[in-house]
Amino acid sequence: MQAETVNKNNRSYPRPILERELFRYGKIIEEKRASSMGELGHPDSPTINLDKTSHRFTEMRMDGNNIIGKAKVLDTPNGRIVKSLIDEGLILGMSSRGLGSVKAEGNVNRVQDDFHLATIDIVADPSAPDAFVNGIMEGKEWILQNGIWTEMQLEHAQKTLHHITRDQIEETALLMWSNWLKKINV
Repeated sequence: MQAETVNKNNRSYPRPILERELFRYGKIIEEKRASSMGELGHPDSPTINLDKTSHRFTEMRMDGNNIIGKAKVLDTPNGRIVKSLIDEGLILGMSSRGLGSVKAEGNVNRVQDDFHLATIDIVADPSAPDAFVNGIMEGKEWILQNGIWTEMQLEHAQKTLHHITRDQIEETALLMWSNWLKKINV
């Protein structure tokens, strides 16, 4: 979601409203409630259809006027479709689903204080200009090329941890963590 930006639906979300909804929705994410899930596609109803879910959010934060989040693709029929689309290299978008009123201000419909974020869905063409997914596949125990660990490094780490004694586990884990941190400091 993007604040103070006119989207393709000719709407603009005031930053204080998005900050309030981010705070409220963040609690839902922390509690791992079912309402932290979204669907593939964008239904007309604010109700989350559990049989149509594809992902659940694990975190969200404000970055300038943008809300940035992380979501886990679920092992549901729609989640498997999302995974397949990402595996094929397709770029997906995210779109908020909520309730509330708008007020015309010139040529723009300004979202009002009664806005209530229901969830954020995966869509082909989001209304917010920068609402596209940058996917990282972590479920297979490796991260794509923009990540740090390659499949071979992870395999080596797993073998190393398998062959050490209990006394060596903490020392080895700290060493591996330190090496990983050194790789991400650019």
